[in-house]
Amino acid sequence: MPSSDFVIRPATTDDLPAIIALLADDVLGRAREDAGMPPAKAYLRAFDAMMADGNQIQAVAERGGTVVGTLQITIIPGLSRMGQTRGQVEGVRVAASARGTGLGEALIRWAIETCRARGCALVQLTTDRSRTDAHRFYDRLGFTASHLGYKLTL
Repeated sequence: MPSSDFVIRPATTDDLPAIIALLADDVLGRAREDAGMPPAKAYLRAFDAMMADGNQIQAVAERGGTVVGTLQITIIPGLSRMGQTRGQVEGVRVAASARGTGLGEALIRWAIETCRARGCALVQLTTDRSRTDAHRFYDRLGFTASHLGYKLTL
């Protein structure tokens, strides 16, 4: 049953352990994240850099004082599409205990409205090919699988 008893807000440094735990709490995340305490210095450096960059937004969803969701938005000014700005959504995670409550949809709708308020003409995101449930979720919210993405690990 959907619920709206959560608050979406900008993340603080105090939220880092919960954010990292959410990122690490799946098959893909376990292989690439380190949820040990205290948080690895790389996470702290990355968060500080994000907070210093006005085009980065890390958000958390909180229910009853507990972080149960997160996502990152990057605002990307560009010349393509006649100088349109776009919002890139990354690292969307919802705690297993909060799935099926409407939180994921609320997070994405919050991200869309945040991008719109920042002057974005489109919102884009990527999701791993293996995340078929996520594909159906984004399709249901009106996103279109319009591109093929590539990555190069450095």
